[in-house]
Amino acid sequence: MTIFRVELFKNQTIMKTISFEKEIHAPIEKVWDTLWKDDAYREWTKHFLPGAESRYVSDWQVGGKTLFLGPDQSGMIATITKLDKPYEVIFKHVGEWVHGVEGEKFGEEVYEKYLLSEQNGITTLTISVDVEAEYEDHMNEGFTKGLEEVKWMAENK
Repeated sequence: MTIFRVELFKNQTIMKTISFEKEIHAPIEKVWDTLWKDDAYREWTKHFLPGAESRYVSDWQVGGKTLFLGPDQSGMIATITKLDKPYEVIFKHVGEWVHGVEGEKFGEEVYEKYLLSEQNGITTLTISVDVEAEYEDHMNEGFTKGLEEVKWMAENK
């Protein structure tokens, strides 16, 4: 996922926000853990780059550093702009991470937002992400399949 995502933002062309929503029959904490625990994250994000494993490293601090990495240890640098576990996290992608070194900064603001709410044992997960319009179909496919994976893991594991 992250190798592809670096290329998404590199050229700084027209950005578009796409959104996804999924109802999950599991407590909000379980859904949060399914999104962000290391092994579960690697599982659901496999749908962005089949055959490659993504991971992230974060200090989970507002204003801190989060790295979204592909198998070659390259990807993107982000910072958390808002964090209210287990209800919300907003990442602002700020630049590239290339083989362990900070790379080019992004020229515009690029966000990835995760919002969760729970009512009567059902958690609603809403994700919005800024992408280049030409990669919308790829990201739609990745998130659609990835969120099905999140739903299955949260409901069945």
